[in-house]
Amino acid sequence: MMKLRKTLYFVLCFMVSVCTLSGCIEEYEADISAEDTNLLVVEGSICSKQNKFYLSRTQAINSSYVPKVVSEAKVVVRGGDGSEYTAQYDGEYYSCWIESLASDVEYYLHIEVDGEVYESEPQKPIPTEKIAEVNAVQETPESDIDVLVTPETPLNPNQTNYYTWSFDETWEVHPDYTTFIYFDPVTLTAVYDPYQFPERGWFYARASTILVGDSRNYEGQHIEKFKLYDISRGSERIFYKYSGLVHQRAISKDEYEYELARRQAVSEMGGLFTPQPSALPTNIHCLTSGKHVIGYVGCSLNTAEYRFFLHAHELSVNRPYQKDARTWIDDCDEATCLLMLERGLFLCEWNDDRIIPGGTLRTAWATKYQLDVRLRGASVEEPEYWHLNESISY
Repeated sequence: MMKLRKTLYFVLCFMVSVCTLSGCIEEYEADISAEDTNLLVVEGSICSKQNKFYLSRTQAINSSYVPKVVSEAKVVVRGGDGSEYTAQYDGEYYSCWIESLASDVEYYLHIEVDGEVYESEPQKPIPTEKIAEVNAVQETPESDIDVLVTPETPLNPNQTNYYTWSFDETWEVHPDYTTFIYFDPVTLTAVYDPYQFPERGWFYARASTILVGDSRNYEGQHIEKFKLYDISRGSERIFYKYSGLVHQRAISKDEYEYELARRQAVSEMGGLFTPQPSALPTNIHCLTSGKHVIGYVGCSLNTAEYRFFLHAHELSVNRPYQKDARTWIDDCDEATCLLMLERGLFLCEWNDDRIIPGGTLRTAWATKYQLDVRLRGASVEEPEYWHLNESISY
């Protein structure tokens, strides 16, 4: 979402600045209408279950880019059957819950802000077929892992079908070292404690971009093995266990073309002929003054989801060798152990051979950061789906 807002700013900004670079023969004055500043930007789609809408405004060329979030608007999803669902602002976006949309009812988004009224064009929700499978393919032991999606047989096999995909990621992480003991300063010896530090944790991430695709080049209009993203074989994400949750939504041709135009603006924003923001296609209109609006509000009957899992032992993972970075003390005594505690280190190894003539106490110590994944930002609450190993289609 942030990427769209930044794109709109840089598209405006670059058209003025590009000809000030060395090599320009004559001064160029960009023909940028004042109407292209402070435009309302609407992001989000109407769908069953959770609905989220982001409202912001474009910035002036000479302003430092900080997204101008619209936080005091009235945002309502309305249906042709008289239904209304008011979205509440939570500090980031406007959200509302719709248990289920009716397939024969047209829905639209109604916005009131700064004395203006905006509405999206009414649409019947588009149904989405389930995801047949998600494959993780590693062509060679040296290759990265490609994640490919295949929807089920399309509901409309005689026409081009359009989709958006996004995904969430979860992966397991382990500390650099584990320890089940600690040095007790009272008894001056090692004490067993298996619960001192968590043995593992989990990271979560959400894709920053939404992918789009169409079925024109597939037999029977059935998309098969469309590449969503790849995972480096050297990524920490696949050192142990990984799970991806793919979201699939069928969209209209108009929404698909809007997404393509937006992506083109991103890739070509360095050119003089980059379209101005107001030139992007939209289905949102200002009813009170005819002001331009940026964005497209789609309408989907449902969102298909598919959760899959990857295990390190099933892949060729490039996990770099890690040299032992603990502090080892070969001829240790209790006073040295107390000194290690004062330095904020934690006991990892306790090899006491002092009962043997000539034997010594050998210890190893590590920092809390090396032992506790929480300090790296990981959660230690196991996800409810982590015990699963088989893929699930929702």
